[in-house]
Amino acid sequence: MSNLSIFKIGIGPSSSHTLGVVIAGNLFCAKARDKIKLDSLNRIKVTFYGSLSLTGKGHLSDKAIIWGLSGCKARELDSTTQESILKKALESKKLDFGGFKEIDFNYKSDLVFSKEFAPLHQNALKIEAFSIDNRILLEEIYYSIGGGFVMNEVELKKYRENPNSQEKSKNLALDFNSAKECLALCEANKWNLAELSYEYELQFHTKEEIRSYCFEIWEAMQESYYNGIHPKSLYLPGSLNLKRRAVGLSERLVMSSDPMAIIDFISLYAIAIAEENASGGRVVSAPTNGACAVVPAVMLYLKNHSVGFNDGRIMDFLLTAMLIGSLYKKNASISGAEAGCQAEIGSASSMAAAAMATSMGASAKVACNAAEIAMEHHLGLTCDPVGGLVQIPCIERNAFGAIKAISASRMAMSRKSTPIVNLDDIIKTMYETGKDMNAKYKETALGGLAKTIVC
Repeated sequence: MSNLSIFKIGIGPSSSHTLGVVIAGNLFCAKARDKIKLDSLNRIKVTFYGSLSLTGKGHLSDKAIIWGLSGCKARELDSTTQESILKKALESKKLDFGGFKEIDFNYKSDLVFSKEFAPLHQNALKIEAFSIDNRILLEEIYYSIGGGFVMNEVELKKYRENPNSQEKSKNLALDFNSAKECLALCEANKWNLAELSYEYELQFHTKEEIRSYCFEIWEAMQESYYNGIHPKSLYLPGSLNLKRRAVGLSERLVMSSDPMAIIDFISLYAIAIAEENASGGRVVSAPTNGACAVVPAVMLYLKNHSVGFNDGRIMDFLLTAMLIGSLYKKNASISGAEAGCQAEIGSASSMAAAAMATSMGASAKVACNAAEIAMEHHLGLTCDPVGGLVQIPCIERNAFGAIKAISASRMAMSRKSTPIVNLDDIIKTMYETGKDMNAKYKETALGGLAKTIVC
């Protein structure tokens, strides 16, 4: 399975609660078209469970499912399309199911927010299609497992039994499922992590496709930053009425002569993109929306404050980041609802640290050490969004994740001693820590800052 999907262009504020829900709606539409007679379809009912229920409205899950069931693809959704679909669904009480059949829709009765948790994952939703005489025509449970990855019940059970089954079924000539295996391949072939990632992707894509993908992602990241410092509104949506900070920070830094301003620049890049995500704007999941600003903030730091950040280094950076991200997805989690914010900001910081080191000429061993250092200092980080919004503490956490990534990269590259902890150890530890973490600290808004700050 290609690792290019670690990065996805879509809408904010959450890859699991927004992007994943849109995708689930798309999947159900496609299945309904194949499995049932659309003439008999009368209405759709959606039940959200667990974290999708508890923080769904703050993460726009209720709106996302309407967009998804209307057949809209997340990366193609603009504000005009979003608003027109919602207006028809909420005011006219009509839904263009899959874009091919208009049905009745009642927000209050057709969207259910359950207090229960589904057995396989904290992010679950059940979609049911009913006939005119109230018979169930089709039913499916989807699990949004983080980063915009969505599986049905059968797929998730198989994935849990063997996360690497898809890769093994293809009998790939070049394969890896751990950092240890990556390092062995790099040593045998005299590759760095970017070269290993590139050779792996060539089993699925052409050189032109890989290059095009990388620069499409980089362009979308830069566009998110631009939009973040040129917003349509100075306030973010939601109950906090939070004022955007990136605009003012950008204006102040133009005139700054402060020798410590580099820290402010890194914060600016991260805050601008994270605010754009919080507004529901177009961003890149990297590996999630909640952590979407870490990787591009480090890339913007290298572009604007270092020498020689050219096209080759851009590709090296993204190829390395997606390889590291794939290790977290395969062997742990990139879902805040499953393993806390360490699985989102921590994974993103780890990806960015290894990517920065590689793009600056570091060996695979040094880059893996950078990734380990970055995650080590995110262990135990909870996911406790105030008001169920991806704003407090999420926006600032992107800035700290980027700063930690840069520090971890520099530490690893200047290190003379042999590391005691390896990347596989830290990935395993992160996942075990997440499993032990109390559910109220895992994107449920039932503990931490989410309870301390009442809005």
